[in-house]
Amino acid sequence: MKISLKFKTVIAMVVAIFAASAAVANGPLMDRIESGKTIRIGFANEIPWAYPGEGNKPVGFANVHALGVLKAMGYDNIEPVVTDWGGLIPGLKAKRFDIITGGMYILSSRCANVDFAEPMGSFGDAFIVPKGNPKGLVDFATIRDSGSVMATGAGYVSIESAKKEGVPDENIMALPGPTEILAAVRSGRADAGAVTFFTGRDLAATTDGEIEVTDPSLMPLWTKNWVGIAFSPDDKDFLAAFNDAQAEYLGSDEMLTAVGEYEYTSSQLPGDVTTSWICANR
Repeated sequence: MKISLKFKTVIAMVVAIFAASAAVANGPLMDRIESGKTIRIGFANEIPWAYPGEGNKPVGFANVHALGVLKAMGYDNIEPVVTDWGGLIPGLKAKRFDIITGGMYILSSRCANVDFAEPMGSFGDAFIVPKGNPKGLVDFATIRDSGSVMATGAGYVSIESAKKEGVPDENIMALPGPTEILAAVRSGRADAGAVTFFTGRDLAATTDGEIEVTDPSLMPLWTKNWVGIAFSPDDKDFLAAFNDAQAEYLGSDEMLTAVGEYEYTSSQLPGDVTTSWICANR
């Protein structure tokens, strides 16, 4: 039976439409993977969350967790991309990398720009302060009431938190990252450095007792946050597959062994809270 040219044209159009639909469903990250390219993970120098090790190897508990999930999905062709913290979301949007693995808090302001996986852990903030904490700085209200200067990282949630508690802009020193925050506190340019408790603990440990970290339980409960791996909104299919794999991996013996080197324990597991709730409430 002969098939008319018109019918062949219709078939070709249908095939093209289905192919285009599949490409949209796949998203640019799957396109990269299927073409043999690397999965580029973006992170900053944030010890112990995610940072470059020897030979730029991605280390830190957020990195090794993400790599564990990707390995469970069958992916190990990974390329690390290190940038400043403030460049992580702009870098993802500009497609300089494909995934943010840097230990990023899930916040409503960030949910408007990137898509987060379900949380991989819950964490609290703290301050680094001079030994003895001479100004008694334990939360943002004490920063505000004492007129103290607080150093923190550009793009850190601490900036929003401090402003919410009434700390004026001129008392907030935004710096590139932990190294600069520590230097500001040690030099007296800042009275306290607002960081995560994990970061503060590691920074204080490098100072031979000159700097100490405050008790994170003294911070307001609303400052507790959850960390998630972030993806481009164009990669919803990959994100769904990542969430499925993470649900099996999170809290497993394999996962806890991998992150245990960085003192992440089962007490940091996120519980039943979901990313949709966090995006609406943080």
